[in-house]
Amino acid sequence: MKLQNATALVTGANRGIGRALVQALLDAGVQKVYATARDRNSLEALTVLDLARVIPLQVDITDRNLVSQLSEQAPDVNLLINNAGVLSFGNILETTVETIHQQFDVNFYGTLNMARAFVPVLERNGGGAIVNLLTLVALASMPGLAAYNASKAAAWSMTQSLRASVADKNIAVYGIFPGAVDTDMLAGVDMAKTSPADIAMAVLQGIATDREDIFPDPMSTQLYAAWKQDHKAVEKQFATM
Repeated sequence: MKLQNATALVTGANRGIGRALVQALLDAGVQKVYATARDRNSLEALTVLDLARVIPLQVDITDRNLVSQLSEQAPDVNLLINNAGVLSFGNILETTVETIHQQFDVNFYGTLNMARAFVPVLERNGGGAIVNLLTLVALASMPGLAAYNASKAAAWSMTQSLRASVADKNIAVYGIFPGAVDTDMLAGVDMAKTSPADIAMAVLQGIATDREDIFPDPMSTQLYAAWKQDHKAVEKQFATM
């Protein structure tokens, strides 16, 4: 997909990878970016990047009615980036059911809500692309991120189903599988992390070159190669982390 003059919408745009994606999209020459978050006030610092091209909108992606209204507020979108997500810590035996529901409500159902609402928009606009921010641990679980792993693995499966379902609508679907990124989600976790700006740049490069599955950092690239060679070995490695 050609990014220049595209009209994009980014969920979870107020911080981390979402904020970096908005900046990268502006640098790539998009016509407009709808930047969304649950709290519109949290987008004020982002809109000053380009008052003419950054349009702040408020939405909770777990609310289907609000998502439907969003699709009416942004009728010219041809690039949807589903970045909004939540992460919780805890193993599968101790994580509360409420936490598991929250992870799935945002990471799976919220992403699905956005896709269902915007596929008709993209189709009316002649096609485009949907980008789903997943995670490396969708491929192999880290026990301490049990609910997050599961919700993102479900989102990966949904991404593949979505890709097949829109294949005849001139809509490409991309899955993004970052490793550790230096965002608030992993604040305090002592490990090598990639900057959100580098992730955003790699994501846009992947879209521009039509790579359906994008591994945007050294950790994800290396682990994906190992996973393809022996996924059980990676599973066992992650089980000790």
